[in-house]
Amino acid sequence: MAQTRRRLVRRALTSVGTGDGDIGGSGEEQDASRLWHITLSVSGKPAPLSEVRRGLEQLAHDHPFLLTSRYADDHAEIRYWEEARDLHDAAAVALRLWGEHRSSAQLPPWEIVGLEVIDRATYHQRVAEGYGPPPAHPVGVHPF
Repeated sequence: MAQTRRRLVRRALTSVGTGDGDIGGSGEEQDASRLWHITLSVSGKPAPLSEVRRGLEQLAHDHPFLLTSRYADDHAEIRYWEEARDLHDAAAVALRLWGEHRSSAQLPPWEIVGLEVIDRATYHQRVAEGYGPPPAHPVGVHPF
């Protein structure tokens, strides 16, 4: 409960307002949340594959909405769904994911080199038209 409350507080602190002064906490805002498909790409100096895999598996355990991760010794791609009020909030949460879990999951000291945030309808439209993201491996952590 405390961890959930702490996460909600962090989101409220980093929330991007709508311009009318309402920046978090209202029931209306929670009702207006949507699902966003996140693809986060990270890269850096090569690290042992076993350590990269173990870190990504721990990240998946710590962040239960993680769909799939692909990795090599010098880069990784993480895909998952995030619930947020708008694209700004979803992107803010996604940009904090790697840094906030770097220590607890013992992730490599890589930097974020790419971020894609699309709404659920756009994701499904891309998939239906055949030009969506590459087919995901089954949920989990896999090498490229």
